[in-house]
Amino acid sequence: MFAGVVVVALCGCSSQSLSIRRLPDETPAADNAAAIRQAAELAAAAKQASEHQAAEDASGALTPLTAADAPSMYTYDPWERVNRSFYRFNARFDDAIFLPVADAYNRLPSPIRAGVNNFFLNLSEPRSIVNYALQLRPLSGLRSVGRFVINSTLGIGGLFDVAARFKLGSDLTGFSATLSRWGMHPGPYLVIPLLGPATLRDGVGLLTDYGVSYEINVADLYRGDQAWALGVLDPINQRANSDFRYYSSGSPFEYEMIRFLYVHRELIEDEALHAKAPRKARDPDTPAGR
Repeated sequence: MFAGVVVVALCGCSSQSLSIRRLPDETPAADNAAAIRQAAELAAAAKQASEHQAAEDASGALTPLTAADAPSMYTYDPWERVNRSFYRFNARFDDAIFLPVADAYNRLPSPIRAGVNNFFLNLSEPRSIVNYALQLRPLSGLRSVGRFVINSTLGIGGLFDVAARFKLGSDLTGFSATLSRWGMHPGPYLVIPLLGPATLRDGVGLLTDYGVSYEINVADLYRGDQAWALGVLDPINQRANSDFRYYSSGSPFEYEMIRFLYVHRELIEDEALHAKAPRKARDPDTPAGR
């Protein structure tokens, strides 16, 4: 049987070209030399990286932060008991009424929601123009004038943000920023019913901005029944465009966390408005917002 297998194999080979794969010659000495050379190159690269890291550490580029570099967690909140009550009230109102209405509003087609949002942004431009004038920032005021004129005409009453296509981006301001411009600090923390976190300066700014809008009374929208309709639709639009959810952080100190983040964000915005250098470490005994 073995002889038959040999005969069949020879017959198959006679009809095909026989090729034998040649293995490379074994060169142990050359292979060892290449391995040693590669190991030396890797060691040199590792040493260079280590020296570069040591140079960065020596230059202070990676100096670790200290407690003095972190902002103080203390926030000036003399009305804390009342503020906490308003915070709980806002959370209940949001959960029972505000958020369900905003969720229903979000089911509207996106072009409608975008048009409503653009409309209210455009309606905020006149008070921005007034506040830019009070802040002595004429260029920003002219940009707001341009946005309002373009969007009120070409944008069909502000439903379309046509000005953005002319590279005139929205940069709204208010009376709170005007007060900051002239040196007024945010003041104590304040939780406004239905509106949420603020400071005393923000509260004054909101009242003043509404007074300005009421006096300008664009298209007679701030008088009569249409004022009530806008007063309801505007907060719903704002809530629908906010991702914030009360007590969703899972932290038992949510009130303190929101207070800290809001006040210190406002302090950072104040610095940007005054174009100051980064704030130095503040004395821990000095209340934030004073």
